[in-house]
Amino acid sequence: MRVLVTGYQGYLGTVMTPVLAARGHEVVGLDTGYFADCVLGGEPADPPGVALDLRDVRAEHLTGVDAVVHLAALSNDPLGALVPQITHDINHHASVRLARLAKDAGVRRFLYASTCSVYGAAGDGLVDESAPLRPLTPYAQSKVRVEDDLLAMADADFAPVFLRNATAFGFSPRLRADIVLNNLVGHAVLDGVVKVLSDGTPWRPLVHAADIAEAFAVCLEAPVDTISGRAYNIGTEVNNRTVAEIAEAVAAVVPGSKVVITGESGADPRSYRVDFGAARRELGFQARWSIADGAQELYREYIARGLTAQDFAGRFVRLARLRALGESGAVDAELRRVRAGA
Repeated sequence: MRVLVTGYQGYLGTVMTPVLAARGHEVVGLDTGYFADCVLGGEPADPPGVALDLRDVRAEHLTGVDAVVHLAALSNDPLGALVPQITHDINHHASVRLARLAKDAGVRRFLYASTCSVYGAAGDGLVDESAPLRPLTPYAQSKVRVEDDLLAMADADFAPVFLRNATAFGFSPRLRADIVLNNLVGHAVLDGVVKVLSDGTPWRPLVHAADIAEAFAVCLEAPVDTISGRAYNIGTEVNNRTVAEIAEAVAAVVPGSKVVITGESGADPRSYRVDFGAARRELGFQARWSIADGAQELYREYIARGLTAQDFAGRFVRLARLRALGESGAVDAELRRVRAGA
């Protein structure tokens, strides 16, 4: 199967493309390149790809493609809150336009990277895919809108599926430091302090990047009738943990580190525990990585690859990276690449 992966030079894409290739798929990529050089350690081996803003995709980029794995997005809540209109332009409007182009080009499968944050403030009970969607941020709202619009496009020839990923963790050569476990391990390694800025009480479901890659591979190969128009929570119930519990797991792994809950950012309304049973029952997918295993992996890789405080707070943080690109003239006010300064 010829698979186009958008965002292939991002945190998840860098983990996913070799997984898909190893399963025999012909992988090609599309990426605007914001984070292509945000690498910790040796350069990853990328598949062939096109440097292109998602907003500028044309029909020719879908020619000969059997399936689209759509990862590309402005990806996190602080960034979405800073530039909400651009978040909707890229995450919502450009995503739906991509899907329409794909459908017109005869692409059969469209795998969309959604998020469990669509459940918003769900309380302490487990939520499954039928739960009400209460997105609290522009990022999560954009994901809900794309799901709605793509579902309306589903028919016998076009099968969209929505993978509502739990909060990702784990090592990727193109690292992200602004997701909870990766961030806490980094603070523990660099400062000896597992710093929690909230009060530590919100629930978070976590899933390793490699498990996300496996889930997408399973959906690529599942019967079309099984996945078409479906949403699947991607993760495992054992990784439903409070932020304070995640911090304690990190302190248990990184020698000499201690947990400090500052509470300076106040109570976080985003709190949800997720039921992941549908993907197990219908797809045979089982997430394998525990939080403790992920913390061990991150600790090992951070030490071996020489993570620095400057990079941890700079180019591995999405908001900081895009601000730096803007200040250098590499992107304009609409977050479009300026080739002369790129």
